[in-house]
Amino acid sequence: MVAMTHRHLRKSQLIAFDHAAAGHDGILSDLSGEILAKPCKQAEIDFYESARAHPDFAYYIPIYCGTLSLGQSHDVPEAAAVVPSSLNAPLSATPDNIQSSMTTAEHQTWVPSNGGKISTDFAIVLENVTAGLRKPNVLDVKLGARLWADDAPPTKRQKLDDMSNATTSKPLGFRIAGMKTWMGAKAAGYSYGGLQGYKIYDREYGRSLTLDTVREGFEKYFFIDSAGITKKFARRVIKRFLGDLHGLQEVLEKEESRMYSASLLFVYEGDGAGLQADFETEKQVLDFETEQQFLELEPAQHGVRSNGYPDRPVLEDEGVGIEDEDDEDDEDVEELPKIQAIKMIDFAHAAWTPGLGPDENVLHGIRNVIKILEELLTR
Repeated sequence: MVAMTHRHLRKSQLIAFDHAAAGHDGILSDLSGEILAKPCKQAEIDFYESARAHPDFAYYIPIYCGTLSLGQSHDVPEAAAVVPSSLNAPLSATPDNIQSSMTTAEHQTWVPSNGGKISTDFAIVLENVTAGLRKPNVLDVKLGARLWADDAPPTKRQKLDDMSNATTSKPLGFRIAGMKTWMGAKAAGYSYGGLQGYKIYDREYGRSLTLDTVREGFEKYFFIDSAGITKKFARRVIKRFLGDLHGLQEVLEKEESRMYSASLLFVYEGDGAGLQADFETEKQVLDFETEQQFLELEPAQHGVRSNGYPDRPVLEDEGVGIEDEDDEDDEDVEELPKIQAIKMIDFAHAAWTPGLGPDENVLHGIRNVIKILEELLTR
């Protein structure tokens, strides 16, 4: 995990961020690369603020650092979403309780942006989930068969329903919105869509996918021979993502919320040699910690996890960015290398909804992503 430090931040200290996916233009980064400033509306800021009261969920979103005033109206393209795809094995059907009833905003006028810009004076400051990775591979998966919130006017609802019906959003509850993959050292001098050495899969690529090819999109993200991401390494990374996804699913099944057009952000180390080194370093660190724990525990406490290592105690505030007054005591503990991470992002249309039950619209997509990743393990 990247250590977050407290400091003042001004807009003049920010630079353009290169690793955003799915059309999230306008995102800025500080010079260290630890944090990002994403132009947004007040509703998204409010949701991040409210997530503090939901610590289990907060573990699965970027660490919230505060807000930044842009000083003047800042035009930024709306986040793009796109993509149909499919599998050989059947996936779960769209839940019956995901409705498209028109309940509010029936008389509002809405003009589609068509990838255009929205204006805002605010930016939300978040951890950069790609920080700590040499060559981050980034995948944005838009969740939900229904993509509009209750306050959306009829014209917007119709446009988003049409997009959902034309892509994998409707049948699978998700679509790939965009991704970037490192193609290897030999590709360092080449540009595959704007970023040297990276291949860019934009929303047009996503829209080209069908139910019969959705799995191919994930294969392109995980299996990259030219970068040294062998099947063995890819499967190890996929297993880690599956563990995270099952954890997120469990949390969301206990929450009562509605998160329309939210996304899953996948990132992992895309440099094969670096990834191999990280796996080796991780094993050395865990082997040492394992030995120390066995020396301290009674025999009856020697539980074993699925990966072969004994259970390690988990701090209640682990991964939520809570400051610990005893951090200096941990200076001698070697940090595990960052290999991969998954976070939910994009909460412009998200709210806690007590009494309405879990968000099956989002869960439907997560469950199908899990099925696809499980199938990739047999590739």
